[in-house]
Amino acid sequence: MRLFTAVLPPPGVLTELEAAVDRLKGLPDADRLRWARPEGWHFTLAFLGEVDEALLPELRERLARAAHRHPAFGLRLAGGGRFGDRVLWIGVEGDHTTLRRLADSVTAAVRRAGVPTEDRPYKPHLTVARAGRTAHRVDLRPFVASLDGFSGSDWQAREVALVRSFLPSSGVPGEHPRYETLEAWSLDG
Repeated sequence: MRLFTAVLPPPGVLTELEAAVDRLKGLPDADRLRWARPEGWHFTLAFLGEVDEALLPELRERLARAAHRHPAFGLRLAGGGRFGDRVLWIGVEGDHTTLRRLADSVTAAVRRAGVPTEDRPYKPHLTVARAGRTAHRVDLRPFVASLDGFSGSDWQAREVALVRSFLPSSGVPGEHPRYETLEAWSLDG
């Protein structure tokens, strides 16, 4: 099964973000982007990819231990950015140190459970849109500029979620991945 670990923003915060993203959809070329759905918005801590179900018991145990070592901490969605001309994302303000430590701890737990993970510096972001695979690229800079003043409400990250990802399989254009939280552990360190 295809898995990742994440911090999930609360519903009220997602509602604020949804209003900001809806305004972006009025910009030129917005119809050429694949917009992520609010129910799928998250901050990935570690991407696991395909994981053998036999590894799940140890993975769950190690993730629980990692989560319990960290306290809940404050965050706020703010601003935006892009990864080249492919991904438009929302940024985060608040306790970056604890978020980064949590991501490092979760990644170490995943590896100790025998699951390989990506080895790259952690860059906290929440993906809101992706450019399609067309020959004509979308200039994401106007979208990022429109997010310059965005700042959501403060919220507390209180848990780590293990999420299963179901990739689109019907071949229907515009189909989105579906996410299912398998388990979540409180941050109570």
